[in-house]
Amino acid sequence: MKNAFYITTPIYYVNDAPHVGHAYTTVAADVLARYHRLIGDDVFFLTGTDEHGQKVEKTAGEKGLKPQEFVDSIVPQYKELWRLLNISNDGFIRTTEERHKKSVQHLFKVLQDKGDIYKGEYEDWYCIPCESFWTSLQLKEGGKCPDCGRPVEKLKEESYFFRMSKYEKQLLEHIETHPDFIRPESRRNEIVSFIKTGLRDLSISRTTFKWGIPVPGDDRHVIYVWLDALTNYITALGYPDTDTEKFKKFWPEENPVAAHVIGKDILRFHAVYWPCLLLAAELPLPKTIVSHGWWTIEGEKMSKSKGNVIDPAAVAKEYGVDEFRYFLLREVPFGLDGDFSKDALVNRINSDLANDLGNLHFRTINMIEKYLGGEIPEPNYDVDEKILPFNVYEPEILGLFKKYKDLMESFSFNDAIQTVWKMISDANRLIDLQAPWTLAKSEATKDKLRLNNVLGSSAQVIKASAIMLYPIMPEKMEIIWEQLGHSTHLADEKIPIEKTFWRYFAGQKIVRGPAPFPRIETERIKAKKAASAAAANQPSPPAPLPETGEGLKKVKESVNEPQTAAVDNRITIDDFMKADLRIGKILEAERVPKSDKLVKMKIDIGAETRQIVGGIGKAYSPEELVGRTVVVVANLKPAKLMGIESQGMVLAAGDVNTLKLAGFDAVDDAGKPAPGTRVK
Repeated sequence: MKNAFYITTPIYYVNDAPHVGHAYTTVAADVLARYHRLIGDDVFFLTGTDEHGQKVEKTAGEKGLKPQEFVDSIVPQYKELWRLLNISNDGFIRTTEERHKKSVQHLFKVLQDKGDIYKGEYEDWYCIPCESFWTSLQLKEGGKCPDCGRPVEKLKEESYFFRMSKYEKQLLEHIETHPDFIRPESRRNEIVSFIKTGLRDLSISRTTFKWGIPVPGDDRHVIYVWLDALTNYITALGYPDTDTEKFKKFWPEENPVAAHVIGKDILRFHAVYWPCLLLAAELPLPKTIVSHGWWTIEGEKMSKSKGNVIDPAAVAKEYGVDEFRYFLLREVPFGLDGDFSKDALVNRINSDLANDLGNLHFRTINMIEKYLGGEIPEPNYDVDEKILPFNVYEPEILGLFKKYKDLMESFSFNDAIQTVWKMISDANRLIDLQAPWTLAKSEATKDKLRLNNVLGSSAQVIKASAIMLYPIMPEKMEIIWEQLGHSTHLADEKIPIEKTFWRYFAGQKIVRGPAPFPRIETERIKAKKAASAAAANQPSPPAPLPETGEGLKKVKESVNEPQTAAVDNRITIDDFMKADLRIGKILEAERVPKSDKLVKMKIDIGAETRQIVGGIGKAYSPEELVGRTVVVVANLKPAKLMGIESQGMVLAAGDVNTLKLAGFDAVDDAGKPAPGTRVK
């Protein structure tokens, strides 16, 4: 029997066009939906738009439109963006639909009949953009909204109230007995602290505007946006009819496996208002409310006035849909704030996708075609079990998949991706270590078996990686899947963990095609290449060959074999002397927030102290760095890394995980050159 899994985004307020924050939430929910389908669950994935309220009424009036005309003009922008980003939602709900009006009014009446709604008068400070009331004690300095920082206004009006205070104890007990109800833990703690200050009854109607769902029996009032908006999650399942097959499957009476993915700015409404409304209506609570952080743009808060609002459609069209999806989930641990920059996006594409995964795939496919007639071999570890010192064979792949599965189901997308990348990195190192291009030249039986094992293991890693990365990059993984010789669609695969889903049958033929992740040549990279060519007194390199058709036939087939250099790239002593290398001593070091490898250092180089950011955080802790003597490129132009200026470069050798700093730490202090000493 299939497990049911219900995943939702918030319904997005249609006061303006969608931005990168909307894309982040929706891509994350889509990744979860695709993952659960892949492991065989029965999934219903919902998104939609929130279309009522004072802001919409006001904006529509300013544009000379009726509210319905205005929202009808905005909603297609969201639908088109989700189509572009390959969002696989099963449902799309609009709060202006008749089914939703019926659902909201029914819930209002249920609560009213129970005695949990009463009429009173409300007076407090109101923020129109947030559509929230605040007490004077909650306001920021200067009487500003504590959420958005905008001015608030004193509002007094007749209102219907929901007795939310009545459910304070019951909600706290639920949170305490269900530790996964609010994620991450830091957000859970925030909500518990908020509830313990005491819940007030909630104003749930307005009379100062008309664009909303009328209160049953009192059309002077419209139902307040949060009761209206939150009810969408059960409207889409058929509420108020709770006997439908869809409602019983995805919101059962016991333990509904429903996950609401939201931004941290609307956590209180989802983790306090919504469960209290459900408790009052005697409906079960969702399993999980998972809250993510905000995106800054190159270190600054997104703002229309600053002109730094990122259009996700434009970015996806320029850099690739799957590449954009990958960046959003890989760059930042889900739940924390993140910083978006095009430089960081390009770096992820070139480093992770082109260099690591793309290189493994492209050279493995080429070598299987060249050395094995295009047939993927099945490894025989009994014959040569010691050739694989890395995690690229069956027991380890199964263990990594179990870890990946646990991480995906705990919303740790960043860590899940890193688990896959550990396998990809090991496979690349295996190829470098075993040198299949050399094994292929040998006539020895042992070397022939080893060649099969190396290329067969690499192909299995690519297959396993394609499956695990499919929820994040569905289009590109389908391309890799097809090139590995599969006639089925990856989207149709189901991967129960007990099966060796990555295995091949001997003789499966690969299908050559374009490289899935071509490198992005930025203007800076192009300028550097041109400068290098000019320095060597050589013409600029020719344009790259096409990646399809005849162009592919011209690609050198001797992948990774030593080649005679076509260009003499040796430098003169004068070229070398242009680099000002200085001895430096690290005085301070700290990790750069939201980065797993960048470290910000203060380094004494004699005449001055420089701030330098280096990608050495995977090999060294900040504590290990302080006091070290290093070699610094002192005349490098300053650059910004994640919004932090770096005024030089520290020299090191090795890959990102095994870097060793160049320096004089094997020498005692008496023998070390002083900071500022030139290296020559």
